[in-house]
Amino acid sequence: MKKIIILISILSFTFSCNDDGLADLNNDTKRPVTVPAGALLGNAQKNLFDQMVSTNVNTNVFRLFAQHWTETTYLDESRYDILQRNVPDRNWRVMYRDILRDLQEAYLVVSDEQTVTAGELKIKNNKLAVIELLNIYSYTILVDTFGNIPYTEALNATDYPNPKYDDAKTIYLDLFLRLENAIADLDDSFDSFGAEDFVYQGDVASWLKFANSLKLRMAITVADEPTMSALSKTKAEEAVTAGVFTSNNDNAKIVYLATQPNTNPLYEDLVSSGRYDFVAAEPLVNKMNSLSDPRRPLYYIDIAGSYIGCPYAAGGDFENYSSAGDPASNGPFTRLLEPTLEGLILDYTEVEFYLAEAVERGYAVGGTAETHYNNAITSSILYWGGSMSDVTTYLIQPTVAYTTATGTWKQKIGEQAWIGYYNRGYEAWTSYRRLDFPALVAPANAAAAAENQVPKRFTYPVLEQTLNGSNYNAASTAIGNDKLSTKLFWDVN
Repeated sequence: MKKIIILISILSFTFSCNDDGLADLNNDTKRPVTVPAGALLGNAQKNLFDQMVSTNVNTNVFRLFAQHWTETTYLDESRYDILQRNVPDRNWRVMYRDILRDLQEAYLVVSDEQTVTAGELKIKNNKLAVIELLNIYSYTILVDTFGNIPYTEALNATDYPNPKYDDAKTIYLDLFLRLENAIADLDDSFDSFGAEDFVYQGDVASWLKFANSLKLRMAITVADEPTMSALSKTKAEEAVTAGVFTSNNDNAKIVYLATQPNTNPLYEDLVSSGRYDFVAAEPLVNKMNSLSDPRRPLYYIDIAGSYIGCPYAAGGDFENYSSAGDPASNGPFTRLLEPTLEGLILDYTEVEFYLAEAVERGYAVGGTAETHYNNAITSSILYWGGSMSDVTTYLIQPTVAYTTATGTWKQKIGEQAWIGYYNRGYEAWTSYRRLDFPALVAPANAAAAAENQVPKRFTYPVLEQTLNGSNYNAASTAIGNDKLSTKLFWDVN
């Protein structure tokens, strides 16, 4: 009997000790239940930059819409057929699932962090504000691409499996409020994410400049909308007073690595793929040729000493036209084919063009429109590797000089911004939509859905029509029809 009692005691002890051990077996150490906020932030940043930088025709066709490039063989996207490869669906999915969803989770993780000291609370608030700035930027991209979008009910599949679409203008107004709160929460006396932040390595002073530059960008975007013109002026002036980018050192960039899968997406799209899909488009090359623009050899390789653009959406042989370079490893190339080329989502060149525009609109942002215009062009030329001699020679040309260049201020700024936003197709397309310059023309062979116009927006994803039909239909009606030609609320010219 004593032996039985001892045995039972041993077994009881064994099972009680093994309960925790057995439970631990259910935890997959390679798939943690909680992902650190820094990892979520870094993943969201990488996906955001990849989305904005890529030229993969399944997700980013903005260089084509801006007529910086055109396609050689597969011409669907140059002809504005974006449904063949479901481009809107991919763009929508990446923005919501791979960027905003990760940012939402990072925000929740940081919110749950326990702080003891006042300094720890400051760092926590800085982290939350950085996440919020990227949220705001990402939502502006969605609004400026589609118009009305899911916002208040987005990213909550449990409560809202079929989210409603919010009014785009109302979203912008809320984003301005969120931006103000994020700026107020930033304290550059303290750190944030440190090295886990791939953009500014946790430097809060840099994030403050980004926040104010984003504020300026948003203000200028809505400047022509009649009911927002006063707000635009106020926000632009506040941003400049608080401090926007003052050099290319402030640029919001991500540094790519020399080896895949962490190279600049262009390297994968243009080099490692071995494809010869893109060449220079005739509209941009002809404009740059007419101005003897010193950026031509920095943007494109020459063809027997000349820069030759392919007629837009016409197709043609790769070797007959200028391009970013030969994908073959022993071929000539520009910086665009370097795997370590940095990615940009907001830069000093862009800020200076906005400031030139702000002055022309009567905003009290300091300086003259001519000075900011010259600063923007100078910044672009130097960024791409040109010299100050190139800058001086270029700016004194009557066709370039602000006082003598052709047209209204919108034409002068719009055409030079179009050149300066090279490799930033989204910004070039948006600038064109706002200012209506340059005077881009849809190709004669454009898809019927384009209605003989350069697209003003993306149509909504096909899956939204299928899975969220009633809300899709309401949104389509609200914006004036789900067409490529439907103008967004701020595009009133």
